[in-house]
Amino acid sequence: MLPVSMADLAKKANLLRAEVVKMLTNAGTGHPAGPLGSADFWTMLYFGGLINYKVDDPWWEERDRVVLSAGHYCPILYAVLAEAGFFPKSELMTLRQLGSKLQGHPVARSLPGIETSSGPLGQGISQAVGMALAAKMDNQKWRVVCFMGDGEQDEGQVWEAYLCAAKYTLSNLTVVIDRNNIQIDGYTENVMPLDSLAAKLAAFNLNVIEVDGHNLTEIKEAYERAKVIFEKPTAIILRTIPGKSVSFMENNPAWHGKVPSPAEEILALTELKKQ
Repeated sequence: MLPVSMADLAKKANLLRAEVVKMLTNAGTGHPAGPLGSADFWTMLYFGGLINYKVDDPWWEERDRVVLSAGHYCPILYAVLAEAGFFPKSELMTLRQLGSKLQGHPVARSLPGIETSSGPLGQGISQAVGMALAAKMDNQKWRVVCFMGDGEQDEGQVWEAYLCAAKYTLSNLTVVIDRNNIQIDGYTENVMPLDSLAAKLAAFNLNVIEVDGHNLTEIKEAYERAKVIFEKPTAIILRTIPGKSVSFMENNPAWHGKVPSPAEEILALTELKKQ
């Protein structure tokens, strides 16, 4: 992979945000806030040299596994995979259509790069723990990334999986939590208070790193630090703004699962183009 500047990555993140807006408006259904807020992370993960993958060999045995537990974030993952060249960008406009490979929640191997099916929140972390444990048992060097929303932390299943990951010292597992403080029913702290999330995770024997989820350098440094922690799994908490870079969506729980109208799409794309 050729070196790429942080400025170029920031531009790419906004281009991917624009793709998300267009996909969701065309589909007439979906979730914009989380995908827009996490675009910087996904851009750095795939285009900043953090993970190993081969576009021309998507199921390469030594690839790093990326598990999207928060399946409703899939528009940004689809946009990233298309941008990377896993499948034609023209397919993005089929999001959520009958017969499309791009469903509203990912289906395992429906597209190159989609490792697991997701939808029921909280399940992806258990899948990721199983993958990481399998890699450790087989002495494999590939790593597992599990991306989660903060609302998912309400699930008891999640904390059982953290206990298991810590028990088996799965240092090859990096959990990434989008701490945007909203979920479908409103602000997380009104639905089910999570703070101090970092302290809770540390109590479950995870190595915890908190970063500004819109600072590409912090994201990169956090992931690189996770790679050299050998005694426990790492959880990276991304502090993000839901709906990032579209002013009328930012920090508004109403945009968790509401799509733009055609007029709002124009406003959103205009804003993104100026940034």
